Amino acid sequence: MDYQLISADDHIDLRYLPRDLWEARVPAAVRDRVPRVQPTDRGLAWVCGDRVWGPWGTTTGREVGRRSALERGGVFEEGVLRPTTPHLRLADMDRDGVDATVMYGPIAPLLIEDPVARQHGYAAYNDWLIEFCQAEPRRLIGAGMLPVDDPAAARRELLRLAERGLRHVMLLAAAAQPPMYHPDWEPFWAAAAETGIPVGLHLYVGAPKAVPGVPPIATSAIASVSAALQLLDPLVGLIFSGVLDRHPGLRLVLAESGIGWLPYALQRMDNEYRKLVEVRSHWEAHGGFPLQLRPSEYFRRQVWATFQDDAVGLALLEAIGEDRVMWASDYPHPDSTWPHSREVIARQMGHLPAATVRKVTCDNARALYRL
Repeated sequence: MDYQLISADDHIDLRYLPRDLWEARVPAAVRDRVPRVQPTDRGLAWVCGDRVWGPWGTTTGREVGRRSALERGGVFEEGVLRPTTPHLRLADMDRDGVDATVMYGPIAPLLIEDPVARQHGYAAYNDWLIEFCQAEPRRLIGAGMLPVDDPAAARRELLRLAERGLRHVMLLAAAAQPPMYHPDWEPFWAAAAETGIPVGLHLYVGAPKAVPGVPPIATSAIASVSAALQLLDPLVGLIFSGVLDRHPGLRLVLAESGIGWLPYALQRMDNEYRKLVEVRSHWEAHGGFPLQLRPSEYFRRQVWATFQDDAVGLALLEAIGEDRVMWASDYPHPDSTWPHSREVIARQMGHLPAATVRKVTCDNARALYRL
């Protein structure tokens, strides 16, 4: 296939998932402990146990005060699962000129309270995702969801998905317990490096917490603007704990992180590294010094980042590396550039050489996912 435009971060949201996704795919013994769609006083909604998770088959605008891309594009229909109906999703991609999409899933499995049912919940979602992508495997690249509260289970699911041929997996890095750079995760990182499957560290986005006396618009803006910085801690921790040094074949994606903050982070990590090197013997006597390269060198060898609208980051592209950056449309979220992605790209990247634009909007993702 002649790829011209690849979106490296799009979404499959809970509200658009098939209503029987979990009930049809988990063992009977845990069926009453996984999400299902039921009538509520606010319409059809996902329910798990005695908790209502959120609406099914509807749009986001009525809850978050912003229109979804489907509304802006004039295609939203109540009850139509457009992003998870293959021919409709592909039609939306065609309208936007997107040849392939990398799709990240909802946080839903993480919220299943029963630990046994939770593990089945991850597997059920991933099995459905594989079926969905088979509708057009050259264009639909799903990110399998992995547990963040059980490194051993994450490793098992990673290996299972690798056997089934999935191209990508995702972790909600900010929700990981223990942190992703804890030694308990070491077998997982070794397996990820061995399989060669890129691991996406995606933002963990929940509803903004109301604070008495603070305007809701302020809490909403704070949550949105600060979200990308969730991935600063995992990035620094994975580099300085030596994970990238020990596993040079490991490939990480900072998904929906934006890129404007990366030059500062890379500069600050390199500065910190220089200070630590000066007293290397101290650190070798206190846990070790697991870096052979500067942090920015590990980044430019093994880490990619996605963005959809980041003029500041593009102005500082040289400090990041044009091979490390991948454009995304964020379909079908309110922040999405769909269905005007071509215009947004032209506006943001018109000052860049054509070869650079080609890398950022296509070639970097095509190489990473081996399309």
